[in-house]
Amino acid sequence: MADYISNVGGKRNLFGLDRAGLQAELGEPAYRARQLYVWLYRRRVRDLAAMTDFGKALRARLESSFEARWPVVASRDVSRDGTIKYLFQLDDGATIESVFIPEERRRTICISTQAGCPLKCAFCLTGIAGYKRNLKPWEIVGQVATVMEEAPRERKPWNVVVMGMGEPLLNYDASVHALRILMDPEGFAVAPKKLTLSTVGILPALEKLMAEPVRPNLAISLHAPEPGLRRQLMPIEEKYRLEDVIAAAQRYPIPRGGRVTYEYVLLRGVNDSPARARQLARLLRGSRAKVNLIPLNPAAEIPFEAPTPDAVDAFAGILADAHVTVSVRRPRGQDILAACGQLHLKETTASL
Repeated sequence: MADYISNVGGKRNLFGLDRAGLQAELGEPAYRARQLYVWLYRRRVRDLAAMTDFGKALRARLESSFEARWPVVASRDVSRDGTIKYLFQLDDGATIESVFIPEERRRTICISTQAGCPLKCAFCLTGIAGYKRNLKPWEIVGQVATVMEEAPRERKPWNVVVMGMGEPLLNYDASVHALRILMDPEGFAVAPKKLTLSTVGILPALEKLMAEPVRPNLAISLHAPEPGLRRQLMPIEEKYRLEDVIAAAQRYPIPRGGRVTYEYVLLRGVNDSPARARQLARLLRGSRAKVNLIPLNPAAEIPFEAPTPDAVDAFAGILADAHVTVSVRRPRGQDILAACGQLHLKETTASL
């Protein structure tokens, strides 16, 4: 539990703790921990003195020894399409990025679980830019809290996608701890079917995730329909083979009525041909699958080009004709490097 608690300025941070952790910190009965849990996550109140169902003595003790601290926002970039990219500065100077995507019928928050990414996928700016460390639960949950509090008050559902910086299953304990709080009806109350975790397929951790009592939707970062090409694009193929990842994904107990999503970044002249589309259709034939095609979001450091619109249409058409559910992700926030694969570590001089 100590690894989950941040202590800055002599006060211990309660934000990010679950009910058991709050009870252990407070030394109070379980019902007090439950009340505090609701204040922190359901109501997202940061002023401990405002928690009015506690007595004056307890509030005074909370104020003197504890705080409810979120990651510090170093900057916000606003895209011409309304997307907002947040740069957070953490206590040790590490930085992470998150994205808020407002849409007509829903609102989506894309969050990070690591500062950078160690996987070094060839088409992803996050991996190219390097890796610093895993995030703690409060740093993960704090991204969602910040965006939700700053967003306009609207009667639209929230979607949370764990598709930002990092591989969440390489930071399993902290990521799942945060997801439990996000999906808890007394926490952030994000329905499991509205929360999606994206992974390249870290198999031991994926098996653990299958055994969790409440699970998010699953998205597999695929990006190639056969092992040789996937190995060129994604070094993780050396450790966790494509066929084993697909087999595990097909066993994943997806929330009711859902499908496993397979993410496929289209790279011009690399994996976007009709032959590759037919390979992908054969690979996923008969499975509960949805393919999300993602035309590459270019950046100067990425050594690939985006596919042509005709190639995207042809690829999608071949999948659809093979009775594979397919969608094409519309890029959001490209002009501020907030689109898929464009988040990366940054230097910042912002003060805490």
